[in-house]
Amino acid sequence: MCSLIDIYVMKTYEIVSKVSVYTMSELPEADRQLVEAAMEATATSYAPYSLFKVGAAARLANGTVCRGSNQENASYPLALCAERTCLFAANANHPDQPVVALAIAARNAQNEFLTQPIPPCGACRQVILEVEDRYKQPIRILLYGTEGVHVVDTIKTLLPLQFVADNMK
Repeated sequence: MCSLIDIYVMKTYEIVSKVSVYTMSELPEADRQLVEAAMEATATSYAPYSLFKVGAAARLANGTVCRGSNQENASYPLALCAERTCLFAANANHPDQPVVALAIAARNAQNEFLTQPIPPCGACRQVILEVEDRYKQPIRILLYGTEGVHVVDTIKTLLPLQFVADNMK
């Protein structure tokens, strides 16, 4: 007689993500400038409800930097995150240029930068993945916090199990 354990074969695997942490002074100059652009982009945030201001800056392959910030709405589902406003603007205005790096910074209700960086939400991770997939190029992601900048070499580090167009074939 078989038990349930005998019928099912379980496989377990571990997913490990590598995240590097830098001080601002340790970052290469181009990365430091991109983080500073994301920090500046928090000033254009429209966040009258949450008071949580997020800025993003994307560096394109040709060196152009595009910015975005979160835009809220009284009807919350109509709001848009900084990462998506930034990437959509980059793709709309420079469709031939891949995004090579994306920096994100946030301020709290006291208008202070966060000590620990915030990662992109799930929807933004999916959009970043689509941009990587579209251009067949990883995007270096820099997450700013006053106590350190967390850096990953691809969104796949933050989204290890991906849903992409090939999944639908």
